[in-house]
Parts: sequence; C-alpha cells; structure tokens
Amino acid sequence: MPPRKTFHERGRVMQNRNIEVKCRLNRKEVDAINKRVKKSGLSRESYLRSLINGYVPTDAPTPDYFAMMKELHYIGVNLNQIAQKAHLINVLDVKKYDENVSLLNKAIVSITNAVMLPRGIETVKGGGDR
Repeated sequence: MPPRKTFHERGRVMQNRNIEVKCRLNRKEVDAINKRVKKSGLSRESYLRSLINGYVPTDAPTPDYFAMMKELHYIGVNLNQIAQKAHLINVLDVKKYDENVSLLNKAIVSITNAVMLPRGIETVKGGGDR
C-alpha cells in the first residue's frame, strides 16, 4: 500500500475524484459491506477504493495493540537512555546491545505491518498469510 498522503495531497486527490459511481445492493450485501467497513475503521469510500486497487483492508487493531505498541516504544526509549549512559562509561557489550535494540525495532515494524497493512487481494484468494 502506498504511504499516507499529507492533508494537501489528499485535497488534490479528492479534486481528481469528481466521478460518482452508483451501485445498487440488496439488504444482505449492504449489511455485509457495512460490517466490514466498521471493522476496518475506514470510511466506506476508502474501503471500496482499497478493494478496487487490489487491497483488502485489515480490521482496525484492538486497543490492546496500541497499548502493547506504546509499551514497546517505552521500552525502546528506556534502552536508548541506558545506552547513552553506558556508551559514555563503556560498561556493556555495545555490539550485543545494539544488535538487541535492532531486533526490538524490527519486531515492532513486523508486528505493525502484520496488524495494520492491508493484504493484496491475490494473497487473500490464495489463502496465504498476511
């Protein structure tokens, strides 16, 4: 999925979206799309545009996800503070410490990608992992 656009870039994109497409659905279909939209946390328009562009939006993460990520970020900040002091007095294995901080950062990125990024439609059809 492309990176998020700034407010001004979004405005320019919306100016380019001047074509309205109407689609008739029955009650079952509209209930299904509304349920999926609600779970994703996106607007209906954003959800449908993602599908058109070949991505299936993931469900919005639970509040627990944000709490865990906040805690991991807090741990990372503490590690950086410890590292700054330890580097000054040379009291720890700097290489091993830096490797572990790197692993923490990679884990955070991996978790975020697994939870937040939409999956390609082909991946979903094939039953593959995120």
